[in-house]
Amino acid sequence: MADSAGVLAARSAPQTTAAPQLVVAGITKTFGGPRPAIEDVGFTVHEHEFVAVLGPSGAGKTTLFRCVTGLLAPDRGTVTIGGADLASLRGRARRRIAVVFQQFNLVSRLSALDNVLAGRLGHVSTWRVMLRRFPAADRQLALAALDRVGLLAHAEQRADSLSGGQQQRVAIARALAQRSRFLLADEPVASLDPESAKSVLAILREIARERAIAVLMSLHQVDFAMQFADRVIGLRAGRMVADCAVGQFADTDRHMIYAT
Repeated sequence: MADSAGVLAARSAPQTTAAPQLVVAGITKTFGGPRPAIEDVGFTVHEHEFVAVLGPSGAGKTTLFRCVTGLLAPDRGTVTIGGADLASLRGRARRRIAVVFQQFNLVSRLSALDNVLAGRLGHVSTWRVMLRRFPAADRQLALAALDRVGLLAHAEQRADSLSGGQQQRVAIARALAQRSRFLLADEPVASLDPESAKSVLAILREIARERAIAVLMSLHQVDFAMQFADRVIGLRAGRMVADCAVGQFADTDRHMIYAT
């Protein structure tokens, strides 16, 4: 691993003046095995930036993402979201993190609009949520989010009647309605056909640039990362072995991440 550390240090991501929205500093997580699931992982994602995390199965991507969302507490290191230590965030403060999942996580019997309104759950009273009586401003925000992902005409359509690509776009609209500054996408195109996947990734990239949102996404498809991401972070056996702009990503990086 010494060689990979040297390469990583020599080819770190370029500096930017944009504000950092996610700062991961030296996080390590062990589950009792012979070595940590992730070890000493650290990087920053800035507003407007779309960063792809690559790595084979077992590289530590899932553990990393669970630590970044607060579902797991790292053994060492810190995660900072919008300048606040993730460990200190409670309740509604957690809405700083918007998550798009691989399996959409929509309520199938509800309309696209009602699913997007779920992104406002941390902003409104509990009784409004239970009765699904959201303020007009929230409904307008949700409709605008659906419009942004090209699904305004499907606002009243049941989620389970939409295609997979459309359902994932509803999930992105829900994240937009949350009005977070940081969006984490966990394998968001793993279950989609190539054209639907490209549509979803293009939307995520455009949203990052238009709305000053920092986007961190895990992917298996290197080609998609090269086409849509600004930066690539590579994990292998729980360690970071690459962090570079897409234009600098070379065959040596691919080998470092995926070679058996």
